[in-house]
Amino acid sequence: MTVTATSVDESDQGQPQNASASRRARLARLVPAAVAALSGVLLYVSFPPRTLWWLALPAFAVFGWVLRGRSWKAGLGLGYLFGLGFLLPLLAWTGVEVGPGPWLALVAIEALFVALAGAGIAVVSGLPGWPVWAAAVWIASEAARARVPFQGFPWGKIAFGQADGIFLSLAAVGGTPVLGFAVVLCGFGLFEVVRLALEGRRTRAVQRGAAAAALLSFAVPVIGAVAARPLVSDKAEDGTATVAVIQGNVPQAGLEFNAQRRAVLDYHARETERLAAEVKAGKVAQPDFVLWPENSSDIDPFANPDARAVIDRAAKAIGVPISVGGVVERDGKLLNEQILWDPVRGPIDTYDKRQIQPFGEYLPLRSLIGAINSEWTSMVRQDFSRGSEPGVFTMDGTKVGLVTCYEAAFDWAVRSEVTDGAQLISVPSNNATFDRSEMTYQQLAMSRVRAVEHSRTVTVPVTSGVSAIIMPDGKVTQKTGMFVADSLVQEVPLRSSETPATKLGILPEIALVVIAAGGLGWAVGAGVRGRRAGEV
Repeated sequence: MTVTATSVDESDQGQPQNASASRRARLARLVPAAVAALSGVLLYVSFPPRTLWWLALPAFAVFGWVLRGRSWKAGLGLGYLFGLGFLLPLLAWTGVEVGPGPWLALVAIEALFVALAGAGIAVVSGLPGWPVWAAAVWIASEAARARVPFQGFPWGKIAFGQADGIFLSLAAVGGTPVLGFAVVLCGFGLFEVVRLALEGRRTRAVQRGAAAAALLSFAVPVIGAVAARPLVSDKAEDGTATVAVIQGNVPQAGLEFNAQRRAVLDYHARETERLAAEVKAGKVAQPDFVLWPENSSDIDPFANPDARAVIDRAAKAIGVPISVGGVVERDGKLLNEQILWDPVRGPIDTYDKRQIQPFGEYLPLRSLIGAINSEWTSMVRQDFSRGSEPGVFTMDGTKVGLVTCYEAAFDWAVRSEVTDGAQLISVPSNNATFDRSEMTYQQLAMSRVRAVEHSRTVTVPVTSGVSAIIMPDGKVTQKTGMFVADSLVQEVPLRSSETPATKLGILPEIALVVIAAGGLGWAVGAGVRGRRAGEV
């Protein structure tokens, strides 16, 4: 009996200890998941309107710590959590007027690309010089996200969070892929430097090759950015032009402003006429041309004599060409169009937006979406059609490239205007449907990156703010507030030379995708060979 009693007592004492150990093990498994999500939030905080660009480095350093040495399956899950932490707050503006459903669906889909990046980074994390392969894998995931589904959604590219950062000059070297690669590489390199330093303190033995690779991963992007600074210039090459950017404001925020289209047109005409009066009074310099935002005339001026008269009156008042953002129906097609309006001859040229916004300007899977929620289909009653040609207006002798709103997120859409001869880029936009969200600041940061990427002055005329004038070095020299009527007038430099990024186009991105594929192939091959050797 004594023996039996002792056995029961020992068993009873062991059970609480085992249960406690099991709970600790479960909690330990949750730590990487929580850290992955929080590092994604840290990456979000590095984006505008905040100027904390440098937080992207510790965000990727922590993400590297979470992924290094894990299986691809673990990387997939941790990458998805990182993507949710980053994209849920970053894209919150997409649900401002349509509710949380579309916002959450968008984030759920876009985070899948981050999940795939996480799986790939975990796979290559055991290779020599792994930060290089891992950073290339990240850029490969961005390249995919910029193309599929529905022609892609590049919002949230790492490059777009670096408008205030030290790496910005690299945009002129190889565009957004090279700029983003440098930031991610530096972040992973930071983790590797810290990891090896701690390992060295513990074991007093670190391989020189590994240490050199870690230091180079961290230092080379910084050195490269410093070396690229001579490519960034705000000097005029083709003289200057005095440009006027008009922000007319809207009657109210939200989708209902479309029901007050005439008021929006009148507001922009009124602000232009107010500017004309100031020019006549000698208070403001006479502009060479005027830029209105996207949707400044949602009433088709080709079909509506009243709208045509309003625009004509404003053009005659200011006495120079105006680029008007209109919604036009032609040959049965609905077009988001920029119209070059001459004060004497009226409309003389047009540009039709080529990269139109899914679920905003056209509705993919219309029948399926309608079955889920008929209200969503009613918001996009008729799909817009795509333009097919670059848009470069000759305005008082200046070649002005048009990149309409959403197009600014796409590398090809901006580059095509520059290679077509644009000396200045205009990004007419409409953000009235997104209220006072961060969307306008995120889009402004994109335009700043584009200015450096192609070494062009960039103007951003917006219906309700923030409108801005950006120099070719990415600096904002003037900007408006939100939901106010205002105008910006400034003499700006005109440039025609092409940066390496403009000349190379898609080639740097292709090279980084090839590097990512090479790293993945090497890691998978090494794993297969290791398993075979173990079986032998």
